[in-house]
Amino acid sequence: MGMTTIYDVAELAGVSPATVSRVFNGTSVSVEKSKAVRDAAKELKFVPSRTARTLRRQSSEVIGLIIPDIENPYFTEMARGVEDVASEAGYSVVLCNTDAQVDKESTYLQIAISENMSGVIIATASEQSDLDLILATGRPVVAVDRSTTYDVDGVVMANRAAGASATRALIDAGYQRIAYIGGPEHIDTAAERASGWRASLAHAQPDADLEALLRFATFRVDGGRAAMEELLSMPEPPDAVVAGNNLIGVGAIQVLTEHGLTPPRVGVAVIGSLPFTTLSPTAVTVVRLPARHMGVTAAKMLLERIGGDEQPSRTVVLRNELRAASVPR
Repeated sequence: MGMTTIYDVAELAGVSPATVSRVFNGTSVSVEKSKAVRDAAKELKFVPSRTARTLRRQSSEVIGLIIPDIENPYFTEMARGVEDVASEAGYSVVLCNTDAQVDKESTYLQIAISENMSGVIIATASEQSDLDLILATGRPVVAVDRSTTYDVDGVVMANRAAGASATRALIDAGYQRIAYIGGPEHIDTAAERASGWRASLAHAQPDADLEALLRFATFRVDGGRAAMEELLSMPEPPDAVVAGNNLIGVGAIQVLTEHGLTPPRVGVAVIGSLPFTTLSPTAVTVVRLPARHMGVTAAKMLLERIGGDEQPSRTVVLRNELRAASVPR
């Protein structure tokens, strides 16, 4: 079988070749036709490379930044880094918030195509995120914070190392039963940070009951609160907890405070900077994630691609920095 053409896609989708061309050029087409063309293109693994190259020259000086939670200061800080680099290069940034919902995400990706954006930086909503269509148009995509199965550039944190060093800091401070509250298990950042916790704890306490001390929640304040309440109601509650991101940390600290167990009475280590806390900043161990630098790096990579850079895709891993609690227990 030779190369798949626009005519093959048109035939399978039951539309005219002109409609296929309109879908890939981002001209408005009805939702049904657009979906039929996309499904056909996916099934035939069709990539319109020629259109892609002409598109790159026609695109607007706008890039899309698609993130799962605009309320999370981690993503706000990242957006700041993207914006700084982009505006200096003469590009505007359109910020899209998906609430970690794949359908909202796919609408924004569709808009990126129809508005002829030059490229997209995306923290994917889930492992079901579908980048086929945007990649088929030849636009560059850079994945941030979360890796994807697609062959695109990426910027991620050293997540396993972050989980491990947060846990080690609590072990070094003398805590015994160290629980872990992570984000959704199917998101790689959550799984990797948890595996760092697991490795450090298993090494220090070979007979620790890891499963009993592990909770997966949402990456939001309510997730941290619910999981912390659950941990405290155990017959033998933990004396310390690692929070898998900044907002989980806020939720966990709120609940501990309500129970009169304000850190450092119960030790807390947070992966990511606490956005707001009334505690002394030295009462909590923080693994700082360079969120702004992640945005800066991603924007530079995207601009190189928009400029025609065709080297194989690469992933940059950013290191984190530990600030251990210094208030005595």
